[in-house]
Amino acid sequence: MLSSAPVFDVLSFSRLRQKIAAFVAAALALSVPIATPSRAATAGALQYEALPLIRSAQNHLLVRAEINGKPALLGVDTGAPVSAIALSRRAYFGMAPITGKSTLPSRLSINGAFNSVAIARNLRLGALNLVDEPMVMVDLGGMRRSGKRDEIDGILGADILFPTKAMLDCQRQILILKINPSVPGSVPGFDLSGFRRIPMYVSDGFNLYVDGSINGRKARLMVDTGAFATLLHLRFVRGMRIPLRETAFSSSGVNLKHRGVQMATISRFSIGSMDLDRKDVGVINLEGLIHGGLLDASPPVAGLLGSEILRRHHAIIDFG
Repeated sequence: MLSSAPVFDVLSFSRLRQKIAAFVAAALALSVPIATPSRAATAGALQYEALPLIRSAQNHLLVRAEINGKPALLGVDTGAPVSAIALSRRAYFGMAPITGKSTLPSRLSINGAFNSVAIARNLRLGALNLVDEPMVMVDLGGMRRSGKRDEIDGILGADILFPTKAMLDCQRQILILKINPSVPGSVPGFDLSGFRRIPMYVSDGFNLYVDGSINGRKARLMVDTGAFATLLHLRFVRGMRIPLRETAFSSSGVNLKHRGVQMATISRFSIGSMDLDRKDVGVINLEGLIHGGLLDASPPVAGLLGSEILRRHHAIIDFG
């Protein structure tokens, strides 16, 4: 079984701000050297924190953190508007409930069901310490069955990645956070020569989308580092009469049942102005995961741009 990370519904916390981000992918013919930023990048006396990431057996990027003084492993998930903690880890981390005096919602709607919200009194990411951070409680299901070595405790979502103006290097497996986002300046140590800059769009649900095309048909893809692989919507693929092959794999999302994964071969696959090679992709029913009528929009959202493409083509996702 292969499991994808959660894709959340619309509600998010007040710290999120809708903005345009940039999605940067290396040209196919180039292997671009990028200087590895030091931990807590030195320019500007701890203006930036560079955190090494771990790639799990399920192809998720994980970051080491501390929640209320206890070590935690969080999946870095660009498909999650809000950060989350596994239900089974709430007591371990001593998460505080939302009180009646709080202006924060005590529950959030995720994929058609409500989940409780709790407070992490301290969420530490290297030198960056976030105080009274709201996190939604979710059943991470298959993501916590990957093995003790990389069993995750929760999700680091867009509600933290946007305010910290994060940069995520999917190939070198580095997450850079800005300690003081109000200080002007760009992240040191990144040479983007030879990269192609492709704009991303932020939906009302604070998911990130990029323009592309599938066998010549215009479509949009959600940029989702929580997806183990690139997945296209079943109805979209059938509508283009692309042959499907059965597999033994399945995928899941928060508050959704496991869904079987089929395979299809895409002869012409493009992301922005960048044409990829002939590509095998997974195919699942994305209804319930993609919201707001986006599956039927013009152009439609055709699927999730997953970790294998982001890694292979050295994607850098810039939330600044």
